[in-house]
Amino acid sequence: MARQIKLGVVPAGTKLAPKPEAIKDWDKLSDDEKKLFTRQMEVFAGFGEYADFEVGRVIQAIDDLGQLDNTLIFYVVGDNGSSAEGGMNGLFNEMTYFNGVVETLPDILKHYDELGGPNSYGHFAAGWAVAGDTPFTWTKQVAGSYGGTRNGLVVHWPNKIKAKGEIRSQWHHVIDIAPTILEAANLPEPKSVNGTPQTPIEGVSMLYSFDAPKAKDRHTTQYFEIFGNRGIYHEGWLAHTVHRAPWESKGRHTYLEDDWELYHVDEDFSASNNIVAKNPEKLKELQELFLKEAVKYHVLPLDDRFLERTNASLVGRPDLMAGRTKLTVFDGMIGMTENVFINIKNRSHSITAEVEVPANGADGVILSQAGRFGGWSLYVKDGKPTYAYNFLGLKTTKIAAKDALPAGKATIRFEFAYDGPGLGKGGTGTILVNGEKVVEGKIDRTQGMAFSADEGADVGQDGETPVSDDYKQGDNKFTGTIKQVVIEVGTVKLAASN
Repeated sequence: MARQIKLGVVPAGTKLAPKPEAIKDWDKLSDDEKKLFTRQMEVFAGFGEYADFEVGRVIQAIDDLGQLDNTLIFYVVGDNGSSAEGGMNGLFNEMTYFNGVVETLPDILKHYDELGGPNSYGHFAAGWAVAGDTPFTWTKQVAGSYGGTRNGLVVHWPNKIKAKGEIRSQWHHVIDIAPTILEAANLPEPKSVNGTPQTPIEGVSMLYSFDAPKAKDRHTTQYFEIFGNRGIYHEGWLAHTVHRAPWESKGRHTYLEDDWELYHVDEDFSASNNIVAKNPEKLKELQELFLKEAVKYHVLPLDDRFLERTNASLVGRPDLMAGRTKLTVFDGMIGMTENVFINIKNRSHSITAEVEVPANGADGVILSQAGRFGGWSLYVKDGKPTYAYNFLGLKTTKIAAKDALPAGKATIRFEFAYDGPGLGKGGTGTILVNGEKVVEGKIDRTQGMAFSADEGADVGQDGETPVSDDYKQGDNKFTGTIKQVVIEVGTVKLAASN
């Protein structure tokens, strides 16, 4: 915070807000914790340097075109607040967090030398998130706290902004960037796109502030909400409640029992002085305003379910695949994210591939979903049909036939009999070739919530990172011909159980 004050991005006299009680002081950590957490920040610093370099390449390219002075650039320093999803220890594989699987300190230390490399999907400990959100208390997901939302913004446009290296303190929100661009480009707000009426833009242009450092704020009210964490800003006041910390799986109270905090942020930049006890009427006023804004902007009904919300079928979230029990895909369909691919999680299912094997045999992936940090793949290895289930990068189970496929047309079918009810259970996998059962195996656990945030399902290959170590990244395309692949879920009749 001292450096922030010296740089002028935090006002002089700002007090450091207290950190959450769950976060230990550095000098209270064990030697193993200090070793691991130091490594995590080394990795993060390396990533920060890499990101800065790559942004610099973009800026340089604009300059090389002779357009840098004529380009309006917004550089938002951060993504919400810093993320505390790593919990008290951090993570080797962030997807464990989204599937409710706990990684212990010894678990992560086993991968110490891999952190930051291609075999890790890491996340630092929550203490680093709190430190990164200095001078505020909370982090990303705690939407009403400035630690969960407030970021620096750099605006660069030499041809139009007369001021150089100055700071603006007008209150604005990320939804204000689009209106600013429209005003800067002298473009009207689009009311209709290809005949479809558009909802009104909700932000306020910031253009007025560029050459008017003392101009009065124009964005005076803003609600916040995520996973039941709520807040409301209005004319220099901020009220919010912590319904659930990022490292907690359930809400602390019911909505009506949540404890609200109140800050006069016009005078208390870091929201370090909770004055709710002295101003109960102001809190009530702001709570009522939150509800009005929540109705106006379709925030209600509030839903504090957490991990379940990653799986649309569990929570009734609008879903392109809702109700679908069968999907047919074809060779070359790649990068299908979970929201556009049939959901095979927590249910029995089958995968039926119609293929043609050349005379010299075939190898490669027929159908895969996600990759090294969790996913599954149906493929052919040394001519033998194989299925691999990769549970969060922690354990991969392979079910492989003993005999190679004959040349010619073949039907390869994988069936999974789920051990439910419940989430993330195991089951029995069976491979059939031309209707004949060739192998069966047990899969102990499955991912009940999500496979990946960025790797999709691929037909005829396994793009990005590989699910199985039986094949290499970038060199796993199926060498035969795939006519089609049919995935069926739910009430599918399993031939292997007949």
